Amino acid sequence: MKEMQKFLGKSANKGIAQGPVMVIKNGNLRIRHEKISNVQSEIKRVESAVKRAREQLQTLYTKASEEIGESVAAIFKVHRMILEDEEYLGSIRNIITAEMVNAEYAVAITGEKFTRIFSGMDDEYVSARAADMKDISDRLLRILDDREDTGRSSEAPVIIVAEDLSPSETIQMDREKVLAFVTIHGSTNSHTAILSRLMNIPSLVGTPLNLENIRNGMTAVVDGFEGTVIFEPDEKTCRQAKERIEEEQKKIRLLQYLKGKENETRDGRKISICANIGSVTDVESVLENDAGGIGLFRSEFLYLGRNDFPAEEEQFQAYRQVVQKMGGKKVIVRTLDIGADKKAEYFGIGKEENPAMGYRAVRICLKQPEILKTQLRALFRAAVYGNLSVIYPMITSVEEVQRLLRIAEEVRDELANEKIPFRYPRQGIMIETPAAVMVSDELAELADFLSIGTNDLTQYTLAIDRQNEKLYEFYNPHHKAVMRMIRIVTDNAHKHGKRVGICGELGADTELTEEFLRMGIDELSVAPSMVLELRKIVREMKEY
Repeated sequence: MKEMQKFLGKSANKGIAQGPVMVIKNGNLRIRHEKISNVQSEIKRVESAVKRAREQLQTLYTKASEEIGESVAAIFKVHRMILEDEEYLGSIRNIITAEMVNAEYAVAITGEKFTRIFSGMDDEYVSARAADMKDISDRLLRILDDREDTGRSSEAPVIIVAEDLSPSETIQMDREKVLAFVTIHGSTNSHTAILSRLMNIPSLVGTPLNLENIRNGMTAVVDGFEGTVIFEPDEKTCRQAKERIEEEQKKIRLLQYLKGKENETRDGRKISICANIGSVTDVESVLENDAGGIGLFRSEFLYLGRNDFPAEEEQFQAYRQVVQKMGGKKVIVRTLDIGADKKAEYFGIGKEENPAMGYRAVRICLKQPEILKTQLRALFRAAVYGNLSVIYPMITSVEEVQRLLRIAEEVRDELANEKIPFRYPRQGIMIETPAAVMVSDELAELADFLSIGTNDLTQYTLAIDRQNEKLYEFYNPHHKAVMRMIRIVTDNAHKHGKRVGICGELGADTELTEEFLRMGIDELSVAPSMVLELRKIVREMKEY
């Protein structure tokens, strides 16, 4: 590739980057297929490899926790759980025993089988799990082949170009040496995309490249705004890229002056801008970006990557840390949203044909109320230490909310009788289903506040799996139906004197900020890095 060539991908994170390319080609490991005579010896080799893999994953978990945060580190907890899954390990042992073959071949066949099964089903959970299964199987194969897990490194910052990147590969990279990511496969919710947003660097996924035509060291320009990558750019393109990079850096510096300012339009319309987090460690980023509070604290991290339910005391300590660190600013904690793409085997959910519409969130809590009661006890106790509210996800009916509130009142009475210090927090409802939209006038009567989860609401309204690459051209989060639903919910909430916010990805969509203010949305909750950018847009608005 000598002449300038431009490719269009899908932007997973905005920004401009220019620099040398590092190509990562993940060639398949050569798998030996051999007949063996000692089955137990091969099974012991697998057990030894699994033990070594667990040790590696613990190291990766620690590194991710320290450098990025618990929300990403939880990936490696999930990987360790898969290494304890009897169906996965049992398949490897069965192949060795039944076919009298070597461990490498059994691991490879099992990995391919599980990856193929998950990849063939169109839903968010299996899309992520397929990549995890391949990552884990490749790890075992490298160990069996005496290849240690090594990270990619370079002396100068580079643009990483790859077919795809596994969680392990991504997390081991030196964050200071990565300018951008460009991958052929993956989605905007892949591990690489998530990490790029946390690192605040541009990234593209779904880019139609031929890695054979791309060399290490060649120059590239990645435009995360337009979703393009240009290889071997001409002098004019390089000059324009440099100017845009300087402009973006200047914007970032200028945004710092907005700290401490009001989120208020020139005409005096105010809106609250809060942050979404996934773990205790994310609070530092919330404070650094001067968010008005935490509009969505995803509590699932406490439940993932383990073999049993977290105890009340463990949960209490985590919630207490968050509310105390926030120093009186509000913290809205979403009760566990396990199910769909977030699996924990000990919940006993089992396999489902359509997990996104299956046994998840409040459905688990209503069928197994003791799980919810433990969480609510911890939350009510933590509420003593700060401004904490509770919000319930995946609501579809008034009856569900009434049952949830009865459980909350039972917990309140139990704590009072036990003379345990607590505070009964405000009770909110997530609006994520068309059903909830259509009865939002009645829901607003029951709840203290409403919050619209636009990710699932868009998915369910359009009947489109947002993880399915084949459907990108049909997936339109700006669809009129979605916008009308948001307006319906807002009007119904205000009719009953209740506040309403948006905590899904649309909250950070700057093309819609003005429209949301016109609708009367009271709060936007976004990634911490987007808080100051939204504040700037709001403060520059004259009319709404």
